[in-house]
Amino acid sequence: MRKIWLFLLGAFFITPVFLVLSGTVLSRYELQECLLPLITGADQFIGWKFFPQYPTFEHYLRVLFYTPQFFVVFWNSMKIVVLVLAGQLFLAVPAAWAFAVYRFRFRKVLFTLYVVLMLMPFQVTMLSNYLVLEELHLMNTHGAIIFPAVFSTFPVFLIYRGFCALPDSLIDAARVDGAGEWMIFWKIGLPLASNGILSAVVLNFLEYWNLMEQPLAFLEDQSLWPLSLYLPEIHLDQAGYSFVASVITLIPPVFVFLIGQEYLERGIAASALKE
Repeated sequence: MRKIWLFLLGAFFITPVFLVLSGTVLSRYELQECLLPLITGADQFIGWKFFPQYPTFEHYLRVLFYTPQFFVVFWNSMKIVVLVLAGQLFLAVPAAWAFAVYRFRFRKVLFTLYVVLMLMPFQVTMLSNYLVLEELHLMNTHGAIIFPAVFSTFPVFLIYRGFCALPDSLIDAARVDGAGEWMIFWKIGLPLASNGILSAVVLNFLEYWNLMEQPLAFLEDQSLWPLSLYLPEIHLDQAGYSFVASVITLIPPVFVFLIGQEYLERGIAASALKE
């Protein structure tokens, strides 16, 4: 009985994805027929064909071969996400290691401040971010999105919990054997805490791939927009194009999630450990 409920629940949650997939192969006339109440504003429910009568790939051809603007915003998203993740790994991993391994004055106070900053929504920090970015002349550039995200405190928190799981006796034994701090970090810390690091990568990829508020606030030029802002701008009379664009937008996060699912589960479990 439990499996049946899980199957029904899974089918319920996957239905919107199936609707989008079926919409990509509906012809323009079938889409117009299904969405006519929505287009005309009539007080009726729209209909839908899960299996098109005359399937077509014309929408895929249009997006892949006749819409260069889509690829511009697609690579904008890839550029933003890759640079954000690279910057976060460069800064967050050493910071998390320092918080977890070294005992220095005000360590817990500073880490608590990190956690508080992590809990603050973008609406609270938007004005201060805007003033700093304006002074740095980064407004209306991808740097306005990348630069604040690189200093996000969330990956530090998640990776820190992975480093906390390392026994102090192991690190002390490595020091007794003559290993330097860099060697301990590189040979012991990174391999043993890789689950937390990779889970932070997966979670932040999913977050920054779907980013909307920051690009909307800091980017004026539409040619700099990511996919998350471009999709809502597609008009209703381009429904087939919108469905295909949505499917292509889904591919990278689904791929990253499937590849990193195991590491994500382990990293979240490790982040629940007490200090």
